Amino acid sequence: MDNKFLCIHGHFYQPPRENAWLEEIEIQPSAHPYHDWNERINEECYASNTHSRILNEEFKIIDIVSNYSKISFNFGPTLLSWMEQNAPDTHEAIIEADKESVKNFNGHGSAMAQVYNHIIMPLANRRDKETQVKWGLYDFKKRYGRPAEGVWLAESAVDTETLEICADNGIKFTVLAPSQAKRFRKIGDEHWTDGINSNFHYTCNLPSGKKIVLFFYDGDRSQGVAFKGLLENGKAFADDLISGFQPTDEPQLVHIATDGESYGHHHKNGDMALAYAIRYIENNNLAKITNYSEYMHTVDAVYEAEIHENSSWSCAHGVERWKSDCGCHTGGMEGWNQAWRAPLRDALNNLRDHLIKVFEKEMKPLMPKPWEARNAYVEVMLNRTKANIENFISKHAASGLSETQKTKTIRLLEMQRHAQLMFTSCGWFFNELSGIETVQILQYAARAIQLAESESNVKLENAFLADLDKAKSNISDIGSGKDIYERYISPYKLTLTQVGMHYAVASLFANNPKTLTVLNYDCESIKYERINAGIQKLAIGSTSVSSKVTLSQKQFSFVVLYLGQHHLIGGTTKALSDQEFGDISLELTNAFGRSNIARVTDLIKEHFKEHNFSFFQMFKDEQLKLVNQFLNQSEDQAYESYRKIYDINYNIMNVMALENLGIPDILRKNLEMVINIELKDNLMAPDFDLEKLKHLVHEVNKWKVNIDEEIINKALQNLLHKLLDRFEQEPVKTDPLKNVLSILKLASQIKLNPNLINVQNSIFNLAKSIYSGKLTLDNQKAILLILESIAEMVNIDLSFTRDHVLVKK
Repeated sequence: MDNKFLCIHGHFYQPPRENAWLEEIEIQPSAHPYHDWNERINEECYASNTHSRILNEEFKIIDIVSNYSKISFNFGPTLLSWMEQNAPDTHEAIIEADKESVKNFNGHGSAMAQVYNHIIMPLANRRDKETQVKWGLYDFKKRYGRPAEGVWLAESAVDTETLEICADNGIKFTVLAPSQAKRFRKIGDEHWTDGINSNFHYTCNLPSGKKIVLFFYDGDRSQGVAFKGLLENGKAFADDLISGFQPTDEPQLVHIATDGESYGHHHKNGDMALAYAIRYIENNNLAKITNYSEYMHTVDAVYEAEIHENSSWSCAHGVERWKSDCGCHTGGMEGWNQAWRAPLRDALNNLRDHLIKVFEKEMKPLMPKPWEARNAYVEVMLNRTKANIENFISKHAASGLSETQKTKTIRLLEMQRHAQLMFTSCGWFFNELSGIETVQILQYAARAIQLAESESNVKLENAFLADLDKAKSNISDIGSGKDIYERYISPYKLTLTQVGMHYAVASLFANNPKTLTVLNYDCESIKYERINAGIQKLAIGSTSVSSKVTLSQKQFSFVVLYLGQHHLIGGTTKALSDQEFGDISLELTNAFGRSNIARVTDLIKEHFKEHNFSFFQMFKDEQLKLVNQFLNQSEDQAYESYRKIYDINYNIMNVMALENLGIPDILRKNLEMVINIELKDNLMAPDFDLEKLKHLVHEVNKWKVNIDEEIINKALQNLLHKLLDRFEQEPVKTDPLKNVLSILKLASQIKLNPNLINVQNSIFNLAKSIYSGKLTLDNQKAILLILESIAEMVNIDLSFTRDHVLVKK
């Protein structure tokens, strides 16, 4: 085993999905029951690999481990930015796993950096390559607290210039596909051998005189994980990895690299197969588990290699997949082609070149070294506090800038950020021009154009549309890239006024309507009035909207009339003077007070002509909030009616059930509705009532109620998580823990099946902390008995952990 090393690399990445104006991901119905695909894949993969289960022969959980601490991995920076805000527990667990890997691998962390937003490096100009590397490395150090030694190149796409830039920035190694190796030889030999032996690592000598280490992963075994079902069985996975060792006395490294999403998203429970394989290999001393950095420092490279220029891991034709109809695609209808890729690439390249000119001209009076400022702008991207922005500007500005100049500076840098995002590789990867990934990069292009045109006298959109018109969709009804842009992008461009409209609607229902945050915008009303008349509401105000991203501000006046359900009418105009506001407000409130809705709408049309809006102009998530606001009220009203029918007919239904007379369907459905609503409400209530739950469980069994499993299981899952959190915060109070045990017993009586991942994690970690002595409690024995009872109910066998900890002690 001394010369056998094994490394498993996961490339964890999702394309940025944030709306270019909102900086948030809008609801994606195809990801149901999750809000969006990031959220779904986080639960299926990213989070599950932080707490992967290892099972025994009886399929009981005997250990919960972080796979990240035992493998090599990289995360896309844009994905981590989303995760930090939307899945902070996962984000924190990944950072902690890297720290643990430093201990596991002799001071060498497992995390690798990635070029920032996954652009195809050989197709970028040198300046963009440098920015991608610098942004990726800064993001890495900011998150992990250490400099990166290795970097993952998007699609492992590589050319010599990219390797030179990596070496210039202190990168010591990268990972490539075996097909990207041109030839290799032993250092000092004259003879070259075509291809590569993946079991060794290689020095690559660069034209500048610098060097970088290259690892070429095992292609066959990587394919087996990604596409051939190896993750269906953890032992089979381990056996396949070990079979990669060759009969040699030289130190050798078997290593694979795949999309990290293989471990849980593409392959259900793939994370568990990974955890089992690593444990099996370690327990049987089959190989030394390592990461690239440790191996590079442990074993000197004795071979050197050269690369195929402009090559990648996912295109047999080099990097043609991202610029031509090379034949690589993901399916689609018969007869489809990807001829649209070339004109799309040309359109964005032309736009980039125009944006360069705007940037250099407009930034010249603001910052003497605009490209250095762009490379450093990642400091702002990761921390948009006012103090940090001021600090950034003071470091890079020629002299003291006015507030207007500061805003212009940030807007120009944001233009360049979107000019990077519009080259995200996924825009070309798939089979159709109108796919969501391509629409997403066109949205970034539109935002870059909007910012450029607002900060200069240059008009770019028409030329861009002319270029896009040359890219043709495979779907005749869709048309060209220009048609896609005009259909899916142009109507959804956002201005500060449109943000203000959403503020106006939100203010109708807010407790503190004068000051609200709408996504990445702060909204504050200088003047504001709100009147209610039954379900109808009227709000009028003068408001200032400020972007947290670009620092842009705008003041305007608005009115919004809510008529119930999804019916609302609104309008905006320039900021009204005090006199104008008072006069118009008086007219509107008088008409509304007399229930003269026709007059109110006439006044809106007369005085608020700049922009009109309704439900259908709202962001999808804001639409959903408004609809749910109404539906919640309707559900409460419906429940009162259901409950009356339930109470009136309960005794007669009881008699009919006892006498086997058959309860009418309409009464049975009413009964089920009441019990389901009361179950949900009790599980979600701040003052959860255990006795009421016992009664409802009895009623479910008595009447053989069909439970709304999706809703009730989710509510139960959240309650259990909340109770365990409460216990962990105050472990001297055992009632929350006792309630968890009681609730689980009751849930089993009506065959509820909630997601128990958080419960299992908490119970396992609590028990482990007590066994190891990290947590000591006065009533420790009693608490352990409860924990062990809960563990049995949630499929955990604590005997392995208990015995393992006692042996260590």
